Amino acid sequence: MDPLWLLMALVLGLIARQLYLPPLVGFLLAGFALHALGVQGGQVLREMSELGVLLLLFTIGLKLRLRNLLVPEIWGSAVTHMVLVTILVGGLLLFSGLAGLAWSDRLDWRSAALVAFALSFSSTIFAVKILEDRGEMKTRHGQVSIGILVIQDIIAVLFLVLESGDVPSIWAFALLLLPLARPLLNLVMKHAGHGELLVLFGLVMALGGGELFKLVGMKDGLGALLFGVLLSGQPKSSELSRALLRFKDLFLLGFFLQIGIEALPTAADVMTAALLVLLVMPLKSVLWFLVLTRFRLRARTSFLCSMELSSYSEFGLIVAMVGVTSGWLHQQWLIVIALALSFSFIIAAIINANVHGLYSRWEAWLNRFQSRERLPVDIPPDIGNAEILIAGMGRVGTGAYETMREIFGDRVIGIDANANAVRWHQERGHNVILGDAEDLDFWQGIDAGRLRLVMLAMPTLKDMMQTRKLLDHIGYQGLIAAVTRYEDDRRALEKAGVDATFNFYREAGAGFAEHVRRELAGSGRCPVSAQPESERSANA
Repeated sequence: MDPLWLLMALVLGLIARQLYLPPLVGFLLAGFALHALGVQGGQVLREMSELGVLLLLFTIGLKLRLRNLLVPEIWGSAVTHMVLVTILVGGLLLFSGLAGLAWSDRLDWRSAALVAFALSFSSTIFAVKILEDRGEMKTRHGQVSIGILVIQDIIAVLFLVLESGDVPSIWAFALLLLPLARPLLNLVMKHAGHGELLVLFGLVMALGGGELFKLVGMKDGLGALLFGVLLSGQPKSSELSRALLRFKDLFLLGFFLQIGIEALPTAADVMTAALLVLLVMPLKSVLWFLVLTRFRLRARTSFLCSMELSSYSEFGLIVAMVGVTSGWLHQQWLIVIALALSFSFIIAAIINANVHGLYSRWEAWLNRFQSRERLPVDIPPDIGNAEILIAGMGRVGTGAYETMREIFGDRVIGIDANANAVRWHQERGHNVILGDAEDLDFWQGIDAGRLRLVMLAMPTLKDMMQTRKLLDHIGYQGLIAAVTRYEDDRRALEKAGVDATFNFYREAGAGFAEHVRRELAGSGRCPVSAQPESERSANA
């Protein structure tokens, strides 16, 4: 890869970050800038992009639970939304053609339906990147969005198979035996350690799974996804996902650069793409919200999902390519959809960077559309007689919970937005319930007046700042403590009114030393006195 590409991506990514936008916005702009400079992407960028997509689908599979796809609010909402968008947007495109809009006058009902079908998909890459940046992959709305995206991916694969007329080889039936290899694959993963071998194992599984599916005439992306599913639900699945994270992010840089570099738009293309974004993208988001609330999802979950699913999809480009190859679409529509995809990424990134604040502002109005009957998983929890609440039951939160539980007993409760993590804790007898600390409905649904201390052990500063605002909103009068990894984050939390902060990296060493001192005190096995200097001086 040319160093100029990396430099341009770095500079514009930093600028986007300073504007409180996801770096991917800068990467997209870098692609456009490189195209303006006459840069050609070439085979290296294309292969880098494809590898990034395979790793993305593989890591999605690692976090996927197939039973989550079988509930009506996932598959039912995905299919309903796709049908509605295809009908409504297809009709809008035909009307635009009658009005003489550029390129729309060349559409008949079949090609208009194909363009609308392409625009109905939402970007898996964009949604996952947004959710990972916010640390919300395992929240209720994150899992709903990912489930819907997987259903869309399956529909896209079926469309490509049916349209091409290429039937997978007879050997494709042998793939049904893959679950039998799961114990062996898990054994290899278990013995791969925690370093470079684990990363290499993940790369082999993602690329090897893709190649295996290609050999039998199926999509390599589907292979990477299903191999991830085979390895999901294991103790090391999360560690493998984290180990591949930076590799995936680096290779996905190629995907975002390629979108910009390969576009060759005219003024008419830009105008048409802008109209598709300004007119169709809001319609698509509104339909998502209405469909999801009709499937009895809460207004907040529906709103967050509708924003995460608002962008257009890379699969839409593939569908458009099929239409061009088949002679159903003019070549220029491929460029228009690529531009619309790029514009939608930028707009959706800006919206999603502020999505929790937008919900707080529009909450009263959005709740009018919420179904009176809630799904069992969305019923407000009961915190009992708890006086101390720990939000975020990861490694830090779990350690805090166990320590506080030893002192205060049943008056301590933990919450987490990850249902699997909650189940793990409950199986071990921990007083942990499912709850999202960034959800105002959660705080309004519990008896927060009983709480004397809320401890925030959440993954990002933005999560904790948002929770701090919600606690103010409900009139919480107790103490707030928070853990952070960086000194500037600690200062921001203290400025926001958090009563006590804990710098994880700085103070973990002190906690480790104190633990060792207590363990060795009086044991006689330590070559130096385990009594603090201050205590020795006082005793003297």
